[in-house]
Amino acid sequence: MIRHLPSSFPAVPPPSDRRQQRFGAVQYLNTKPLVHGLAAGIDLAFDLPSRLADRLTAGQLDVALIPVVELFRHSEHRLVSDACIGCRGAVMSVKLLFRVAPQRVASLALDEGSRTSAVLAQVLLAERHGVRPRVESLPIGSQASETSADAVLLIGDRALADATAGGSFQEVWDLGDQWCRWTGLPFVFAAWAARPGVAAERFAGRLEAARDSGLANLAAIAAAEAAPHGLTVPQCLSYLRDNLHYHLGVHEQEALRAFRALAGGLGLVPVASDSPASLSSSR
Repeated sequence: MIRHLPSSFPAVPPPSDRRQQRFGAVQYLNTKPLVHGLAAGIDLAFDLPSRLADRLTAGQLDVALIPVVELFRHSEHRLVSDACIGCRGAVMSVKLLFRVAPQRVASLALDEGSRTSAVLAQVLLAERHGVRPRVESLPIGSQASETSADAVLLIGDRALADATAGGSFQEVWDLGDQWCRWTGLPFVFAAWAARPGVAAERFAGRLEAARDSGLANLAAIAAAEAAPHGLTVPQCLSYLRDNLHYHLGVHEQEALRAFRALAGGLGLVPVASDSPASLSSSR
């Protein structure tokens, strides 16, 4: 099933840009542990994952928490930290809702904010059920019930809500759970990346310290964030603590290579070379 995967992550070339840098982070609940205390002293903006990727590519941001598929698509971007948003099982905030059986899906509505999950949904449908549905966008602010597509992808905070409200859905996939059970690997949705020439390795330690501080203060984060997200404090704490994983380790790197190989085989991202610059790291 898994095609040949590149074995190394080349080092980042020395950067030359030493000015004040502009950071962008995902606006969803799942990012709160990564940015705990990070905003002090830096220019930090929040946006949708898809928009962060576009702003980084356009040079409007220097470092951003972007969907990992944008690392595959833009070889000029570099990983700058081992802090990430991933999972090792059910993730709760990435859901694929079905009106028909998975093997009968002919149309797929994709959350406008998604890039990685949009590709993951198509990989799972193609590889496990042999279907390549027509895709359409589900705009931010729209509900799953507002599209007639056979399957609907929701991510982030609106996936944590009652995603099936008002819709006639017969099955729901948690895409983290589906990937992890199928491959035996974790999954990585987003990672910190820098545009070319940015001295981002200076901030690797700070990004990882922010992550570590967030993980040490999950109870406080849950207490502050539960009500605004329509969750109880125990629900919010369980989600942040039990459903999400924030370290990009050896197994996560293997998962990235596996995901890229599968997505590349379907033409959803460029096929990896033996030494893909898109997966370079400052490590």
